[in-house]
Amino acid sequence: MNEAVVGEPLRRGAGPTDDLVWLKNRDDPRVREFLEEENRRTEAEMGGTTALQQELYAEFKSRMREADRSAPVQIDDFHYYHRTEEGKAYRVWARARGRPNADEEVLLDENALARGHDFFSVSTVVVSPDHRYLAYGYDVDGDEGYTLVVKDLSTGSLLPERIEGAATTMAWAEDGRTLFYTTRDCAKRAYRVYRHTLRTEPSDDVLVYEEGDAAFHLSVRKTRSRGFILIEVSSAVTSETLVVDAHRPEDAARLFRPRARGVEYELSDAGGSFLVRTNEGAKNFRLLRAPSLGDAGWGEPDEWEEVIPHRPEVMLDGVEAFRDFLVLLEREGGLPRCRLWPTGGAPYPLPIAEPVYTLEVGENPDFDSDRFRYVYSSPLTPKTVLDLEAKTRDTTVVKRDEAPGFDPAAYESARIIALADDGAEIPISLVYPKGISRDGSNPCVLTGYGAYGISYEQGFSSQVPSLLGRGFVYGVAHVRGGGEGGEPWHDQGKMLNKKTTFTDFVRCAETLIEDGYTSSERMGIQGRSAGGLLMGAVTNLRPDLFTAVIAGVPFVDVLSTMLDPEIPLTVIEYEEWGDPGDPEYYDYIRSYSPFDNIREVSYPHILATAGLNDPRVQYWEPARWVARLRTRRTDDGLTLLKTDLRAGHAGPSDRYALMRERAFEYAFLMRTLAPDIDPELSEDAMPSAGNDAGSPGEAD
Repeated sequence: MNEAVVGEPLRRGAGPTDDLVWLKNRDDPRVREFLEEENRRTEAEMGGTTALQQELYAEFKSRMREADRSAPVQIDDFHYYHRTEEGKAYRVWARARGRPNADEEVLLDENALARGHDFFSVSTVVVSPDHRYLAYGYDVDGDEGYTLVVKDLSTGSLLPERIEGAATTMAWAEDGRTLFYTTRDCAKRAYRVYRHTLRTEPSDDVLVYEEGDAAFHLSVRKTRSRGFILIEVSSAVTSETLVVDAHRPEDAARLFRPRARGVEYELSDAGGSFLVRTNEGAKNFRLLRAPSLGDAGWGEPDEWEEVIPHRPEVMLDGVEAFRDFLVLLEREGGLPRCRLWPTGGAPYPLPIAEPVYTLEVGENPDFDSDRFRYVYSSPLTPKTVLDLEAKTRDTTVVKRDEAPGFDPAAYESARIIALADDGAEIPISLVYPKGISRDGSNPCVLTGYGAYGISYEQGFSSQVPSLLGRGFVYGVAHVRGGGEGGEPWHDQGKMLNKKTTFTDFVRCAETLIEDGYTSSERMGIQGRSAGGLLMGAVTNLRPDLFTAVIAGVPFVDVLSTMLDPEIPLTVIEYEEWGDPGDPEYYDYIRSYSPFDNIREVSYPHILATAGLNDPRVQYWEPARWVARLRTRRTDDGLTLLKTDLRAGHAGPSDRYALMRERAFEYAFLMRTLAPDIDPELSEDAMPSAGNDAGSPGEAD
C-alpha cells in the first residue's frame, strides 16, 4: 500500500494516495459491486440477530401512534396540520376551515406522490397568503436537489411550471402570485435567489441575487409580520441580509448592512423596526433595535438602541418578535431556556421541571397573537406542544405525543459533569433504569456530536426505551465544538482546537466508567455525520476504551475531502475545519483524520453506515475507512459497512424503513455489549475485539 507521509506536500484538490482511491469513482462498476458485497457481508454477520431485530421493530411501533395528527396551526380562518395513517410511510398535509375539527381538505398526500419511488422527501411546504396555492419541493433520490412545484388548491391540480435544482427555502410575496426561491450550484450550495410569477415559464424567472463567494450560502424567508422577505447570506462566521418589501416584490432587494468578516447578524421584524441579534462586540450575541428610516434605510449600528447587552455567561440563541411581546431564546449553564418579554413589562422564564430536556419554538405564524407556542421534551416526557398566554402566563397543553407502554416512573434522568484535561466542565445527560447498581455492570451507549456550534439535546425517543428496558444506560456527551456553552464552547472545539472535541468525549466515557455506570467491556458509542468523525477519532485515540462503535454516515476521510473543493459543500466547511491548502491546517487535520490514523491495534466492534446519494458525506468516506480498518486491526472484531443504495444523508425516507434501520443498529449494540440479555445472542459467539489495544495514546 502506497501510504502518504505526514507533511508530504500535496496539490490542492489531491489527497493521500492509496489503493482505495478507486472507491471515489461512483461510475466505476466495481464500486457498486463493493458496496453490495459489503451489505451482504453485514447481513450475514448479523444474521443471528434477525429475531431480535423483529422484536425491536415491533417495540418501536408499539410506542407510537401510527395514525396521528399534528397540533393544528391557525393562519387566518384555516387550521393547518399534517397527519399519518396506520401502515402508511408518509405524511398527509391537510387543513380545516373555521375550526380545527371541521371537514378536512387534503392538500398533499405524500404517500400517493411517493408511489414508484424508493425514496421520497418533501422539503418546505408553504401556502400562499390568500390560501389558494401550495408550493413545495420534492426529492426522489436523497441528493437534496428538489423539484419545486405549485398546486392550485381551488382546482386540486398542479400548475404547469416545474423548477428543477431548487434548494429548501422559499417565500411568497403578499400578492399571492410571486414566489421567491433558492437554487443550488453543482457543489450543492444554495447560491441564487429567483423571483417566479405563477403561470409563467421558469426560464423567465428574475434573478434577484447571486452569491459568488463559495464560502457563503443563501436562504430566503418571510418575516412573521408578513411585511418583508429576507435574503440571508451567510458563511460559518460572517453574514449579511438583503430586504425585499413583501408588498412590492418587484422592487430591488435592499442591503441591510454590508458583510464584515467575523460579524454575524440576524433580523426580526418588530413592526416599524428591526431587532438585530449580532455578535459584533459580543461573543455570545447582543440585541439591538434599528428603526426604519424609509428610503434612508436603517441608520448606522452606533445609532441603534441596545435592547439586551452582551452577557458572557448567557448565549442569546435567537429572538422571536410579536406585536406585543418578544421571546428570547437563550442558553445558560449548557441548557436551553426561553423567556417571554411583554411590551412594557419584565421578561419571565418558561417553567422547566426536569434536569435534562429540550425546548424548541413551535409554529407561530400570527404576528398579532397573544400566545406563544413552544415544544418541550425530555428523556422521560414525550414531545409536548404548549401554548403560553403572554399576559396571564397560563400554559395550555395543545398536544402530547403518546408512548403506549412507556412508564416514566421506571427510569431516571440526570446531568453529571466530566472534568476535561484542561479543567473545563463537560456536561453529560443521562437516562437509565431506576435503581441501577453502580458496579460497572451496565451496558451503556454514549452519543456525541460536537461541531458547527450545534447543541445536541436529549429529548424523548420512542426507541431508546428498548435499550433502557434491557438495562442500558443512555447518555449524551455535550463536548466542545457544539453550542451548549455558547460561542466560546464552539470555538474551543473547531479549527486548530478540534482535538478538544475528542479528548472531551474520552473524558466523558472515562467518567461514566469511574462513576460505576458502566465499564469498557460494556461501553458503546455512536454518532452521525460530524459525530461520526468524532467516533472515528476517539476510536483511534483510545481503542481500548470502547467495545462497540456505530458511525452513521461518518465524516472520516477528512483530509482527502477537505483537499478537494469540487466535492459538494467543501469550501463552506473551511471555517469549521480549516483549509488544508495551508500547511499548518494540513498537518493538524492529518494528525486526527480517522482514515489517515488507523493503527495496527485491536479495535472495538464497528458498524458504519452510508448513503449512496449522500451530498454531505460521500459514500466513499465510510467505505474507505472500513476497508482500511479491516486490513489494519489486529483482532477478529466486527468491521461492518451498511450502505443504503437508495437514499442520502438522513437515511430512508419511509418511517417504517427508518425504524428497521434503528432496530438493526440496536441489535448490533445488544449483540456486542450485552449478549447475555437474549439466549439467541449468547449462542452467537462474538469474535474478539477491543480492550486489549495496548498502550493508549495519540494515533501515530
